[in-house]
Amino acid sequence: MDFVTPVIDVATRLWSCTSRHSSYVIDLEENMCSLRIKMEELRNVGEDVKRRVEDAENHQMRRRNEINGWLNRLDSLEREVNEILEEGDQEIQKRCLRNFCSSNCRSSYNIGRRIREKIPAVSELKNEGHFDVIADRLPSAPVDEKPLEKTVGLDFMFSEIWKWLGDDKVGIIGLYGMGGVGKTTLLKKINNEFLKTKLGFDVVIWVVVSKLANAEKVQEVILKKLEVPRYEWKYGSKDEKSQKIFNILKTKKFVLLLDDIWERLDLSEVGVPRPNGQDSMFKVIFTTRSEDVCHAMEAHKHVKVECLAPDEALSLFRMKVGEDTFNSHPEIPTLAEEIVKECKGLPLALITIGRAMADKKTLRRWDRALQALKTYPSTSSTFSGMEDQVFAILAFSYDSLSNGSIKSCFLYCSMFPSDYEILEDELVELWIGEGFLTESHDIQRARDEGYDIIESLKVACLLDNAESEKHVKMHDMIRGMALWLTKKPGGNKKKVVVKERARMVKSRDFAEWKEAHMISLWDIGTVSLLDIGHEMPSFPNLETLFLRRSSMDEIPIVFLEKMPLVRVLDLSYNYCLESCWQVHQLVNLEYLNMSFTSIKVWNIVGGLKKLRCLILNFTHIKEISISHLSSLQLFSMHGGRLQIACNEQKALLEELENLKYINEISIILDSDISVKKLLSSYKLQGCIRKLHLQCCSNMISLELSPSCVQAMVHLETLQIISCDDLNDVKINAEDKGKRGFILRYSMVLPKFCKLHESLAVSACESMEELIGRNDGVVKDNSGLFSRLATLQLENLPKLKSICNWVLPFPSLKMVYVHSCENLRKIPFDFNSGKNSVKKIQAEQNWWEGLQWEDEAIKQRFNSFFMPSEYMDLHQVLGYG
Repeated sequence: MDFVTPVIDVATRLWSCTSRHSSYVIDLEENMCSLRIKMEELRNVGEDVKRRVEDAENHQMRRRNEINGWLNRLDSLEREVNEILEEGDQEIQKRCLRNFCSSNCRSSYNIGRRIREKIPAVSELKNEGHFDVIADRLPSAPVDEKPLEKTVGLDFMFSEIWKWLGDDKVGIIGLYGMGGVGKTTLLKKINNEFLKTKLGFDVVIWVVVSKLANAEKVQEVILKKLEVPRYEWKYGSKDEKSQKIFNILKTKKFVLLLDDIWERLDLSEVGVPRPNGQDSMFKVIFTTRSEDVCHAMEAHKHVKVECLAPDEALSLFRMKVGEDTFNSHPEIPTLAEEIVKECKGLPLALITIGRAMADKKTLRRWDRALQALKTYPSTSSTFSGMEDQVFAILAFSYDSLSNGSIKSCFLYCSMFPSDYEILEDELVELWIGEGFLTESHDIQRARDEGYDIIESLKVACLLDNAESEKHVKMHDMIRGMALWLTKKPGGNKKKVVVKERARMVKSRDFAEWKEAHMISLWDIGTVSLLDIGHEMPSFPNLETLFLRRSSMDEIPIVFLEKMPLVRVLDLSYNYCLESCWQVHQLVNLEYLNMSFTSIKVWNIVGGLKKLRCLILNFTHIKEISISHLSSLQLFSMHGGRLQIACNEQKALLEELENLKYINEISIILDSDISVKKLLSSYKLQGCIRKLHLQCCSNMISLELSPSCVQAMVHLETLQIISCDDLNDVKINAEDKGKRGFILRYSMVLPKFCKLHESLAVSACESMEELIGRNDGVVKDNSGLFSRLATLQLENLPKLKSICNWVLPFPSLKMVYVHSCENLRKIPFDFNSGKNSVKKIQAEQNWWEGLQWEDEAIKQRFNSFFMPSEYMDLHQVLGYG
């Protein structure tokens, strides 16, 4: 019987082999069908990969090599499969014997085997096609183009400097001259020329240094331009950053452009290899107002940027005035020549005054302007010629302001540090506190007046838009002129002292400031007051005190005792400040800002009877009582995390309600009880400007009736954060017989509130729709979100829809989306946000996965998209 087992084993193996091989023939049609299905699935994956690659390349990204390899393998495999399937179709046509026997079994066997082998190959390639990352961002351009208007009178100097750039013996070039003469403009012209002719340089780096040279600030700009990952240097020391910069730049040919240097900048400290004047590897060009800085920087060549020649000056002035105004009267060109002479060829003055004259088309106004320029006073200055050739000229724009209120508002901007970006809301609130605005009895009307003044100052080129949204800044020359005006003898201007970035303020400093009306101290490491004692001078004239970003944890009582007339006190951004009881003795105080401090208790019982504005944003107050503030008009306590008990929140609202003059409230609430109190008070509703509902754990629904909607005439921002139990928000606004509408989890509704800025939805985990399908919203309501400027959606994992129809969004500027993975469509068409959208910021994967009705719509908005992993909600909404 021993021979039986081997025989059976051989037979089994033969049967298995025969059975498997015969299936190649028998299952030929079934295998061909399976291969076609698998191949179609693979083609779909391939189309998805190609679409993602195309989108990435449209965003200036470069596909990865593995993507090219995979697509090449796809093309090759697709050709092979098509050939095999074609052969299989031909073989099936030859079948006979009831479709079970082929006329050529060997041919059927070979084709069947090849088809069976291709099925797993297709499946494997398909599985490999699900790439997490398909492209990498391309390195930034070697040169960043700078905005530059048509230049006048710079061609000769530009040609000289360009020749030096090609000279191996010239490594450092200094451009010096008075402020506003065109040094920065010339540097921009040089920068932009590298876009056309690189001269063999690998990278051109632009850094604005400003008055107080800060090596670490320069380092950060260079590291960002060199695209060094932030995590590699953010927490490193200055020396570590210096070494990293040096290791990179020593291998490159680079040009470093440093704008606005006021003192020597140690290139070695920054990490920049020093040009030795023997080869052309490295070039440094800088601008400064002092020839001494050129010597301190050891420039191999330096050139003075002179004022414009008369014909060039007239050309520039005429360009800014405009041909329509310039030719509006036959004698205006003659007067224009005289005004240009008074400007002494200074481009900044020509541009500023030219713009100021652009709307003046009568001979009398031009004659008055000329006489004002000729009689303007001048005095000496630290920099020769600054006052008589710059400030006196620039101050013409100040004198052209229409009234004393606007002039006071303008001068007030000089209280902020150089290059500081001023939040518009903050600036207007300070103006209200100072009483500069004629409508100060009505906060909302005063705000409108303040915003109008800001726009007027922008038009007059006395304020500029800052890089941050809703912020403005002063050109350094304009700020210098404003401070000069406050120090000039005569008139009723107030003496101003501004001190920034000082390690310590001592008694000697205070003694020098005792006659000041306004003192502004910024980034003061230590205010040495405890040691002053009786030496602390009195400040009989002091009305305004800024003390920001200091390290003090309390306000020394001796400090405030010497300042009995202070009306405006700004202690914001003193993060360590925990106590505020000392301010009660300032009986004349009308404005107090303690935002971004660590105060826990506000229970001042006496004093402050004149206080009109109290601002406590982003604090962590646990106890507060304001019933004694009988003159209070503006109360703001929004942002941060509320720590006041529910009953005390309600009590706070009751106190606000009982204040006679209150007419603006911004507040954060976190309890159902306090929200109900707010919604039951017509007075409180009429005062609300910013309402933040945060962590209202017991609030299931929020409904605003038509009367409530009508009462909230000043509401600008309604923000709901982390209200996990909130299922529905119903807001009913009656509009001439139209149905009211309901908006789920929305923050700002332009249909019923005076929206100027933002809609933000954050951390509502169960929300699926912003405007529901059956919420009664009128689809042809073109006014829906008509004033919305900023839309932010953050941490909404179940959100699927903003709105089920297209909206025009005529005012929309910014869109921010983060962690909304199920939101696949946005209600845009080709005309949405037309002429208004500036930026769409979100995760790259989310943007790539959006579904669009038309590819042209997607392409229109692609240029505004900016990838981002996270956005700071406070910064987006302009709170800090």
